[in-house]
Amino acid sequence: MSEKKQSVQLGSFKELGIFFAFLIILAVLMILSPNAFARPANLINILKQASINGILATGMMYVIISGGIDLSVGSIVALSGVIAASFAHPGEYPLIVPIVLAAVVGALVGLANGIGVAYGNIPPFIVTLGSMTIVRGIALIAANGQPVFNVTKQFERISGGFVFNTIPNLVVYFIVVTLVLAFVLTRTVFGRRVYAIGGNETAAKVSGINVEQIKLAVYTLCGFLAGIAGLLLASRIISGNPTSGQAYELDAIAAVIIGGVSMSGGAGKWYGTVIGALMIAVISNGLDILNVSSHFQLVIKGLIIVVAVLMDIKGKAGR
Repeated sequence: MSEKKQSVQLGSFKELGIFFAFLIILAVLMILSPNAFARPANLINILKQASINGILATGMMYVIISGGIDLSVGSIVALSGVIAASFAHPGEYPLIVPIVLAAVVGALVGLANGIGVAYGNIPPFIVTLGSMTIVRGIALIAANGQPVFNVTKQFERISGGFVFNTIPNLVVYFIVVTLVLAFVLTRTVFGRRVYAIGGNETAAKVSGINVEQIKLAVYTLCGFLAGIAGLLLASRIISGNPTSGQAYELDAIAAVIIGGVSMSGGAGKWYGTVIGALMIAVISNGLDILNVSSHFQLVIKGLIIVVAVLMDIKGKAGR
């Protein structure tokens, strides 16, 4: 059997393993808490939780496939939420203003990250660690350290509404974002170049790919989606909280890694990230229902990331 066929089989087995692991977790939680976990209202709540993290994870997926990482997305969520809520007071601005501002703020932070990584040749971890702290500080300054309340009903309905009185708006947003970015990743030249850069940056440069522009675009996209996630979160909690979004970068990275995207870049499937986001939401919700302390939940999520990365490393060594 050729090395290429072996690699495809190993990748397919890994993807199936993620899917079956997700089903097993669902079954266990339904057995342990059938009356609470399996309630329709709770399942809808899980989908809402997965949607915001899923949008973040989709942007993070692009960054990680390109060989980078973005630790600033949680802080972007906070800042964009504060900005959106600040311009969503009744009688002041049209609804489009907070929506556009949240997206622009996120994209600008992502652009700054991309410039530092692509043109400053600063390691992504350092650039985004710095921006994580800076952006969180700006969010606290902009909100004067307090949540921003008093938003319009129209703003509240951005996340709080339903399509056909059945499907939450948040789920619709997640589906649309996922489908669009999945198409871009798998069916466009840009998507192939993202994979190429993550797989071998030197070879990508030799083949004529403008590596700097692709990296800039990837980080800007990630920031843009974090801005959208911040808008949706502010609408959902009916306020812009400068302390919101803490550890969201952990959940986004966990969803991507659990979904089978390689931390070293160049490999991974978009639907794996979707399963990873759902799995994170299900685990968090299930642990809450089982009254597991939030402190232990952080430990569990950290262990999941370590195990997923270890499996990725072992898988590459085997290939």
